[in-house]
Amino acid sequence: MGLGPRLELRQSQQLVMTPQLQLAIKLLTLTNIELESYISDALDKNPLLTTAESDGPTETPSAEAPPPSETDGLDALLGREPQAALAESPLDLAPPDSGGRDEGESGFEGGGGALANTSASSSGTASSTGDGEGFDLDRLSEDGLSLHAHLAAQAGMAFSGIALTIAEHLIDLIDDAGYLTEPLETVAERLGVAPETVEAVLTGIHRFDPTGVGARSLAECIALQAQEADRLDPAMAALIGNLDLVARGDIPGLMRVTECDREDVMDMIRELRRYDPKPGLRFGGEDAAPVVADVFIRRAPGALGNGKNGGWRVELNQATLPRLIIDRDYHAVLAADGSKATGSFLNECLGDANWLLKALDQRARTIVKVASALVVQQAGFFEHGVSALKPLTLRQIADAIDMHESTVSRVAANKYLACDRGLFELRWFFSSGVASSAATASGEGGASAVAVKDRIARLIAAEGAAVLSDDSLVEILTAEGFDIARRTVAKYREALGLGSSVARRRARTLAEA
Repeated sequence: MGLGPRLELRQSQQLVMTPQLQLAIKLLTLTNIELESYISDALDKNPLLTTAESDGPTETPSAEAPPPSETDGLDALLGREPQAALAESPLDLAPPDSGGRDEGESGFEGGGGALANTSASSSGTASSTGDGEGFDLDRLSEDGLSLHAHLAAQAGMAFSGIALTIAEHLIDLIDDAGYLTEPLETVAERLGVAPETVEAVLTGIHRFDPTGVGARSLAECIALQAQEADRLDPAMAALIGNLDLVARGDIPGLMRVTECDREDVMDMIRELRRYDPKPGLRFGGEDAAPVVADVFIRRAPGALGNGKNGGWRVELNQATLPRLIIDRDYHAVLAADGSKATGSFLNECLGDANWLLKALDQRARTIVKVASALVVQQAGFFEHGVSALKPLTLRQIADAIDMHESTVSRVAANKYLACDRGLFELRWFFSSGVASSAATASGEGGASAVAVKDRIARLIAAEGAAVLSDDSLVEILTAEGFDIARRTVAKYREALGLGSSVARRRARTLAEA
């Protein structure tokens, strides 16, 4: 067969991520705070973009807003499948590298962190904090001085010369809790000094306020505070050296290592509780990132839902977002120049501005559509609280609004919903399910894992003197209609940060001592 050049015609299909498509996807994943920063940068770069102040209320996309037109500019770019010429939703796209989830997957685990506050009240409210604990204002210093600044001021008065240099380096290695994060040998090698010199400087830092700062372990931190209180006798030192036995509530073991009777051991444990395991947290650290609701859910007669007191209205929070317009007058003034370079620049700016406005509008409509579907699916939660939360997957919402799961996932990420029951992350509403006899009888898919966790937390909080074992919890939940295994109860209990029945019994014994 002879070799030679030839022409061939091949036909193939591929999905191209155009700049406009990338912009639409990027805006959808941003929170309102991030979007505000993005718009601010766009205003600086594009002279044709400006903000408009309106005396009346800004028109906000809501659940009653008409769907976007299929002839919109972005609709022609995006499609549910690569073969589709048009998309029914402007942001309905599954990237080629994103594997689709199984129908039974939600894409999110059912929000144990948001549940921590729900166990304390029957309203089912949740907070955005990961650990569920309330913010302790007492941990902030009155003047807002940071821990490092506070220590540096003391070091300037206590050291000089090379010792001051070492002290400043050690202070930089102390974390927000007050602990030294690197071994002294590493510090000495880095600074080119003897380890004994670094040890001497650290000993001086240990005398700084707050007491216990610069410790290399919890035991050392507690020992420094006991020494400051003149209570570090051999028995207390032995107790501090066996904090693992204290954590387990092993009183007989503590009696052996301290060589004290039970009453003395209990006295030392009570004293131990007065010490601060994280002394550095008394001072201000970095400012917490603000959490602003992206969507508001308000009760409104005639809106979504079939509640006896009316339905729910879904509104996008635009209080943090400026209203963008294209300055046509400025465009006309610049276009009067008539030069080719100016005309090319203006056309580019005008095209970018139009795409940004369209992408912002479609982002707003898409978020409202997803939030509206959530309200319909989780109407029981908005009416009755977390106990009525149902299992929900990304696929269910995607099918309800005729979009792809990846679109719903982008909307749910880092977006927050504010309603009468509190502030919730959108992904908190997606959780796996637990079989329930009541739900099966009504034709529903079971109870949400979040609702089951909430019920477990309430049972443990109200257990009183009779500590409930995991088997007892299974019996109670089974009697209430939940088909749940013991290992599932143990998994949910551990996810809530609750100890076993043995650990809770020991902790109660120590608390009552």
